[in-house]
Amino acid sequence: MASAVTLSASTRQNLLSLQDTASLTATTQNRLSTGKKVSSALDSPVNFFTAQSLSNRSSDLGTLLDNISNGIQAIQAANQGLTSIQKLVDSAKSTANQALATQITTTGTASSGFSTSSSSTTINLFANGTAFSATIAASSNIDQALTALNSAASSAGIGNIFSKDTAGTKITISANADIEFADTTSQTALGFTAGSGASAVYGTTGSTVTGVAQAKELTVTGVKERASLAAQYNSLLTQIDQLAKDASYNGVNLISNNASTNKLHISFNEKDTSNLDVQGVDATSKGLGLNAVTNASGTSANVGNFLLDTDIKSTAATLTSASSTLRTSASTFGSNLSTVQNRQDFTKQLQNVLDTGASKLTDADLNEEAANSQALSTRQSLGISALSLANQAQQSILQLLR
Repeated sequence: MASAVTLSASTRQNLLSLQDTASLTATTQNRLSTGKKVSSALDSPVNFFTAQSLSNRSSDLGTLLDNISNGIQAIQAANQGLTSIQKLVDSAKSTANQALATQITTTGTASSGFSTSSSSTTINLFANGTAFSATIAASSNIDQALTALNSAASSAGIGNIFSKDTAGTKITISANADIEFADTTSQTALGFTAGSGASAVYGTTGSTVTGVAQAKELTVTGVKERASLAAQYNSLLTQIDQLAKDASYNGVNLISNNASTNKLHISFNEKDTSNLDVQGVDATSKGLGLNAVTNASGTSANVGNFLLDTDIKSTAATLTSASSTLRTSASTFGSNLSTVQNRQDFTKQLQNVLDTGASKLTDADLNEEAANSQALSTRQSLGISALSLANQAQQSILQLLR
């Protein structure tokens, strides 16, 4: 039976010291290679699980940052859309002002002299599409006829537009309005030629009315020009609708015709207890209260192809209101954008704090570990030397036995 090797107390102590040094060296080398002082729950359960919790929250916030970024882009797209629509509204206002500055005139002199009638005659006319009539008494001369005509014209709000030519025999019309006859009888009764061709259609006020074709002696200016400007105005409204439809980002549109029922929900924390709802607005022409200019009439404004100054002024008023609405909406979006950007910056900083906190709990100080490695190497060398000295006593006994 082999006997056990007996080590002296000093030798055994030095061996234990070398074993401890080797264990510490292995730990230090592991920390230097991984950069972690806590690699698993076995190293430090509290630090490990606390750091894991901080890292998980940081990861969740990183996902939220992507959603916040998308929200910022959606708000910016809407705000850019409002800015562009404001420019279109300004263009529409300029068009309306141009129509208002375009003067409508009707001028002309009858080709035949005024003839006295043995019976009273009713003259039916339209002034900018609004019907009015004048009754000329039987046996009236041209001056008496002019008095009756101008009285009716003044009551219609267009002033004294009838006069006689230099010869004093023919009736002359000079008006800052579109003057049309309702029937050919009225035309010929005043010495004008009966109109032929397409009839004039009006729908400025009340129900749509139809007059006869214009007498060849009369020249009307400004009506077609205003109608052309009305068409330009309608085209701008179409562009507003198309622009509002296109102002979307990643499928989110905050200014379309259904934006009032949509809202952008942005979460600021992983539990969604902190969030912001950005309410959409309807920035289409209908949502802004802008109606297309048509030739049909009704109780609403913006009708008559800009024939009436009052209609143009009413249109300009709706455009001013639309501009105010756009500015208010842009201000709201701007405030929301500032809030979201502020939370984005805060989330980035908080994420950095969480990552830093997790690192401090688990990351090793490489400078310290490098110093430890050098110290342990020195300690190991000293331990080996000490072990050698501890064995010298036994070596002395060996010398005596030789």
